[in-house]
Amino acid sequence: MLAPTLALAQSAPAAAPGVSGSSVVQAFVGLLIIVGLLLLAAFFMRRIYGGRPFGQGPMKLLGGIAVGNRERILLVEVQDTWLIIGLAPGQIRTLHTLPKGELPQGATGLPGTQPFAHWLNQVMARKTDSTQ
Repeated sequence: MLAPTLALAQSAPAAAPGVSGSSVVQAFVGLLIIVGLLLLAAFFMRRIYGGRPFGQGPMKLLGGIAVGNRERILLVEVQDTWLIIGLAPGQIRTLHTLPKGELPQGATGLPGTQPFAHWLNQVMARKTDSTQ
Protein backbone atom coordinates (compact mmCIF):
# COMPACT_ATOMS: atom_id res chain seq x y z
CA MET A 1 0.00 0.00 0.00
CA LEU A 2 2.77 2.42 0.72
CA ALA A 3 4.74 1.54 -2.39
CA PRO A 4 2.73 3.69 -4.87
CA THR A 5 2.92 6.74 -2.53
CA LEU A 6 6.68 6.39 -2.13
CA ALA A 7 7.10 6.05 -5.87
CA LEU A 8 5.16 9.30 -6.51
CA ALA A 9 7.10 11.15 -3.84
CA GLN A 10 10.42 10.18 -5.38
CA SER A 11 9.42 11.08 -8.94
CA ALA A 12 8.42 14.71 -8.18
CA PRO A 13 11.39 17.08 -8.71
CA ALA A 14 12.25 19.29 -5.75
CA ALA A 15 11.59 23.03 -6.26
CA ALA A 16 14.73 25.17 -6.31
CA PRO A 17 14.82 27.68 -3.45
CA GLY A 18 15.35 31.38 -4.18
CA VAL A 19 13.92 34.06 -6.43
CA SER A 20 13.22 33.29 -10.05
CA GLY A 21 14.76 35.35 -12.84
CA SER A 22 11.36 36.50 -14.06
CA SER A 23 10.59 38.01 -10.64
CA VAL A 24 13.84 40.00 -10.72
CA VAL A 25 13.12 41.25 -14.24
CA GLN A 26 9.57 42.19 -13.26
CA ALA A 27 10.80 44.18 -10.22
CA PHE A 28 13.45 45.93 -12.32
CA VAL A 29 10.90 46.92 -15.00
CA GLY A 30 8.56 48.23 -12.29
CA LEU A 31 11.38 50.32 -10.84
CA LEU A 32 12.21 51.74 -14.29
CA ILE A 33 8.56 52.70 -14.80
CA ILE A 34 8.44 54.54 -11.46
CA VAL A 35 11.69 56.43 -12.14
CA GLY A 36 10.41 57.30 -15.61
CA LEU A 37 7.18 58.68 -14.17
CA LEU A 38 9.14 60.84 -11.70
CA LEU A 39 11.31 62.24 -14.49
CA LEU A 40 8.24 62.90 -16.63
CA ALA A 41 6.54 64.74 -13.75
CA ALA A 42 9.67 66.86 -13.21
CA PHE A 43 9.77 67.68 -16.93
CA PHE A 44 6.13 68.83 -16.92
CA MET A 45 6.62 70.89 -13.75
CA ARG A 46 9.54 72.65 -15.40
CA ARG A 47 7.42 73.33 -18.48
CA ILE A 48 4.59 74.72 -16.35
CA TYR A 49 6.92 77.10 -14.47
CA GLY A 50 8.67 78.18 -17.67
CA GLY A 51 12.06 76.76 -16.77
CA ARG A 52 12.39 78.96 -13.69
CA PRO A 53 13.35 77.35 -10.41
CA PHE A 54 10.71 77.39 -7.71
CA GLY A 55 10.61 80.56 -5.61
CA GLN A 56 11.51 82.98 -8.41
CA GLY A 57 8.32 85.03 -8.18
CA PRO A 58 7.74 88.44 -6.61
CA MET A 59 9.13 87.21 -3.28
CA LYS A 60 12.75 86.06 -2.84
CA LEU A 61 14.65 84.76 0.17
CA LEU A 62 17.95 86.66 0.37
CA GLY A 63 19.40 85.18 3.56
CA GLY A 64 18.79 84.05 7.08
CA ILE A 65 20.36 83.21 10.42
CA ALA A 66 19.39 80.81 13.17
CA VAL A 67 18.94 82.41 16.59
CA GLY A 68 17.90 79.21 18.34
CA ASN A 69 17.11 75.59 17.71
CA ARG A 70 13.80 76.40 16.05
CA GLU A 71 13.95 80.19 15.62
CA ARG A 72 15.28 82.00 12.56
CA ILE A 73 15.56 85.53 11.21
CA LEU A 74 15.12 85.85 7.44
CA LEU A 75 15.70 88.62 4.93
CA VAL A 76 12.97 88.51 2.26
CA GLU A 77 12.70 90.75 -0.80
CA VAL A 78 9.19 91.71 -1.94
CA GLN A 79 9.25 94.03 -4.99
CA ASP A 80 11.18 97.13 -3.82
CA THR A 81 11.09 96.33 -0.10
CA TRP A 82 13.18 94.15 2.18
CA LEU A 83 11.46 92.53 5.13
CA ILE A 84 13.30 91.17 8.14
CA ILE A 85 11.07 88.37 9.40
CA GLY A 86 11.27 86.38 12.60
CA LEU A 87 10.20 82.74 12.41
CA ALA A 88 9.33 80.64 15.44
CA PRO A 89 7.15 77.55 15.79
CA GLY A 90 3.62 78.73 15.09
CA GLN A 91 4.62 82.39 14.58
CA ILE A 92 5.82 84.63 11.78
CA ARG A 93 6.48 88.28 12.62
CA THR A 94 7.80 91.22 10.62
CA LEU A 95 10.67 92.64 12.65
CA HIS A 96 11.72 95.46 10.34
CA THR A 97 11.04 96.89 6.87
CA LEU A 98 13.76 98.44 4.68
CA PRO A 99 13.88 99.85 1.17
CA LYS A 100 15.58 97.52 -1.30
CA GLY A 101 19.35 97.92 -1.27
CA GLU A 102 22.52 96.01 -2.01
CA LEU A 103 23.77 93.06 -0.01
CA PRO A 104 27.31 93.45 1.30
CA GLN A 105 30.16 92.00 -0.71
CA GLY A 106 30.50 88.25 -0.13
CA ALA A 107 26.86 87.63 0.81
CA THR A 108 25.82 84.57 -1.09
CA GLY A 109 22.09 84.72 -0.38
CA LEU A 110 22.09 81.30 1.24
CA PRO A 111 20.29 80.98 4.58
CA GLY A 112 22.69 80.80 7.48
CA THR A 113 25.57 82.70 5.86
CA GLN A 114 27.85 84.77 8.10
CA PRO A 115 27.88 87.95 5.92
CA PHE A 116 24.11 88.32 6.32
CA ALA A 117 24.40 88.09 10.10
CA HIS A 118 27.12 90.75 10.07
CA TRP A 119 25.06 93.00 7.77
CA LEU A 120 21.96 92.57 9.95
CA ASN A 121 23.89 93.60 13.05
CA GLN A 122 25.14 96.72 11.25
CA VAL A 123 21.66 97.70 10.08
CA MET A 124 20.16 97.15 13.51
CA ALA A 125 22.99 99.18 15.11
CA ARG A 126 22.33 102.06 12.67
CA LYS A 127 18.61 101.84 13.46
CA THR A 128 19.18 102.12 17.22
CA ASP A 129 21.72 104.98 16.71
CA SER A 130 19.28 106.96 14.59
CA THR A 131 16.42 106.59 17.10
CA GLN A 132 18.49 107.95 20.02
